[in-house]
Parts: sequence; C-alpha cells; structure tokens
Amino acid sequence: MNNIPSVDLSDFLSDDPEKKQKFVDEIGKAYEEIGFVSLKNHFLSDALVESLYKEIRSFFALPVEIKSKYEIEGLGGQRGYVSFGKEHAKGMKKGDLKEFWHFGQEPEEDADLPEEYPKNIQVSELPEFNKTGMQAYRMLEKTAIHVLRALALYIGIDEFYFDHWASNGNSILRPIHYPPITEEPEGAVRAGAHGDINLITLLMGASAGGLQVLRNDGTWLDAIPEEDELVINVGDMLERHTNNKLRSTIHRVVNPPREQWGTSRYSIPFFMHPRGDMDLNCLPECVDENHPKAFKDTTAGEFLHQRLVEIGLMKK
Repeated sequence: MNNIPSVDLSDFLSDDPEKKQKFVDEIGKAYEEIGFVSLKNHFLSDALVESLYKEIRSFFALPVEIKSKYEIEGLGGQRGYVSFGKEHAKGMKKGDLKEFWHFGQEPEEDADLPEEYPKNIQVSELPEFNKTGMQAYRMLEKTAIHVLRALALYIGIDEFYFDHWASNGNSILRPIHYPPITEEPEGAVRAGAHGDINLITLLMGASAGGLQVLRNDGTWLDAIPEEDELVINVGDMLERHTNNKLRSTIHRVVNPPREQWGTSRYSIPFFMHPRGDMDLNCLPECVDENHPKAFKDTTAGEFLHQRLVEIGLMKK
C-alpha cells in the first residue's frame, strides 16, 4: 500500500443498494486495516473551502498581541486561540510547532445536554471569520454523521445509532497554522506522533504534505489525498467503543525539507466528538471469545477530560 485508501461518499448516498454496500465494505475494511481513508464528494463546496482558508490566513497573520487577547484562561483551549508550542503529543515534553483556533458546537435549544458548552469566541477584527468557520463546521459535521452511519452498518448495529450522540456533540473545528521554521527545531515537529481522542477526525489541508500514518509493520506512510478529498481517521473513542475492531492509528505531521522551512502550512481538522454522556463501553457486537473486552467502561466526557490533561491543555 503506497497511500491510504480512497472512498466516494456519493456511493453511500446513492439509491443503489450495491453501491451503498460497496462504500460500507470499503471504509470498514480500511478502518480495520489502517484506520485512515481519503473521502471524495463530501458536503464542503469549493467556494466554502476557499472562503475558510482566506479567513484563517487573515487571522493567523494578525499581530501576536491581537491574537493573544483571544486566548482565554480557564477554557483548556476548548474555544478561541491557542498560542504557538502550547500543545504537545501525549508522552512528549516538546511543544508542537503550531498555533491554532477552536470553533465549537452551538447546540440546538432542545438538545438536553448533560453539560454546557463554552461559547464561541468572536473575532472583532474579521467580520466573516466566525460565520465562515461555523458554515464549514456544519458541513463537516454532516459529512461525519454519514460516515458514522456507514460504520454502524459495518459493525452490524442500527444505521442511525450514532446520530443522537453526534448531533449536538462536543465537536471541534481546529484551523491550524504551522509557521515557517526559522531555526533548527531540536527534536520538535509540527505535530508529534499521536492518536486522536474523538470518534472520527475529518481533515482539510492534508494535501499540503507532511501527514504520515504508522503502518502495522512499523513504517510511516505518507498520506497524500487528492486536492478535493478529506482525510478521515478513527479516533480513540471509536476504537474503544468497537473493542479495537476499528483502529485509531498513530499519525504525525513531520517538518518539511529544509528548503521549504520558509513556508507556512495550514490544515483544518474537524474532531467529531459525541455528547459527554455517551457510554464508550465496548459494543456487544464487537466482543467474542477471540476478541474479549479490552477496555474498562467510561463515558465520552470522562475520557475527554483525562486526555486533555495528558496533552497539556487542562490541569487535573
């Protein structure tokens, strides 16, 4: 395998049962084997993608003193700005070579959530920034829910099982800026090797290069999607819930060749999180004699808090 498998969401959305089943089988097999796919024909339009990149480039180009006023104490980085080098991969001491922004869920009034989400931070200098960010958030959320429906069918549970937990879930859209590298990084990389916390991650901007996926044989595979494809991977929550049937694969963003150090890199992951009261207990359909229960019971909220502490964004 020289690249991650590519799948077409239009197959799943078609009225042809064979095409729909083909998509279910392809994405399920890919997530069992490597945990990553690239997805074409998602719900993001080219115009929306272009507008979002314009807005995030404008934000990260603002002076540090302006960006810093949007870094809010006490939020654990859940909303607003997180400055350069603040986050690190689990088990690592060196901060990643990146700065980023967080857009969060704006739930429906009747969501009946067990927790109150922080409000999104409004950027006064860029009047279209928040509006554009939340438009992209909704299209990525819609795409993610359809992917989860396909995975539910692959596991052998009701197609719409994840809908309640994912709708109004604690999902995050994270525009990331990897600034030009100006001196020898001394062991730091743009994003250290890690597994994602959430159910699934949808990534825009991986075509810029640098994303690598750890294969079963211990070698790193470059993930190189087409320009209009999203890279989508399984997170630790879904791995737990499916008792290791679907794999949360370790991945990283490596530094570019020295001749490209002077260029910025942007990527925009959407972390699909469920509601905090979702049980992540191993699904009975994924437990048998050959696959005994591998994880203790927990909820999405408890697991998220534990992991935010481990990566340095929250205190115990």
